Amino acid sequence: MPELPDVEVYVEALRERVVGRRLERAAIRSPFLLRTFEPPLEAGCGRAVVNVSRLGKRIVIELTDAFFLAIHLMIAGRLRWMKPGAGLPARIALAVLEFESGALVITEAGRKKRAALHVASGRAAVEALGAGGLEPLACDAAQFAAALRRENHTLKRALTDPRLFSGIGNAYSDEILHAARLSPAMLTSRLSDQQAARLFEATRTTLAGWVARLRAHFAGRFPGPGEITALRPAFAVHGRYGEPCRDCGTTVQRIRYAENETNYCPRCQTEGRLLADRSLSRLLRQGWPRRIEDLHDTPPAP
Repeated sequence: MPELPDVEVYVEALRERVVGRRLERAAIRSPFLLRTFEPPLEAGCGRAVVNVSRLGKRIVIELTDAFFLAIHLMIAGRLRWMKPGAGLPARIALAVLEFESGALVITEAGRKKRAALHVASGRAAVEALGAGGLEPLACDAAQFAAALRRENHTLKRALTDPRLFSGIGNAYSDEILHAARLSPAMLTSRLSDQQAARLFEATRTTLAGWVARLRAHFAGRFPGPGEITALRPAFAVHGRYGEPCRDCGTTVQRIRYAENETNYCPRCQTEGRLLADRSLSRLLRQGWPRRIEDLHDTPPAP
């Protein structure tokens, strides 16, 4: 799922191409995409784009007279920028927004159609789509710590809860926790003031650093198909299960649940302890390794 750094890159690329330009036509090609019926999408045609911004993981296109299009790409949704008259990727195209300067195509690979487009009239209506979480690059350390401790969750869950923090998902939470040298399974109620401050700095440094890296990488061009991804070669731990930690060389471990997995370094983050993967630890029972020293006696997880 595109997260804060990825969405910021999309926002900046769109801002360069559509601000000041009219939305000329809008065509929905999948009935699952459009989640609102009032006001109608067609009412935006003929209006000029005033701004493009981010609301959590949503991309918000503001047209004149406070008319908004809010795009949430979910897991497999992506954007493509195409020249006027170019052929569309028919199989995965969900919608086409045609501007004077080109066409924005919303695509989604896979059979599950989760991407969403909301149309809203008035700033209050579009802001109501947000979950209310803090902007991690705009809050201070005290606000960050207060949000963390609002509920007692694991650090992983707290960072990815959109009611607490805006724009952080599965991939960048792994990177943040590794940078902070904190366990993803640690409870927020047990976090010391020093650890909370360290997590705040790691959050800001990780997210701002990746925004800058992606901005430089995509400078002057729109991100192409496959370039907005949750698996980046330069990541420290996310998506690197079974590979050596870039900092200490210990094998990166994972916890799998539902459609997500958490990646972490047991030496850097958990003092050598292995976190229990619910399904595998239940299967292996007493054979589940407890520390990194036990790994050589345990067959690798499938």
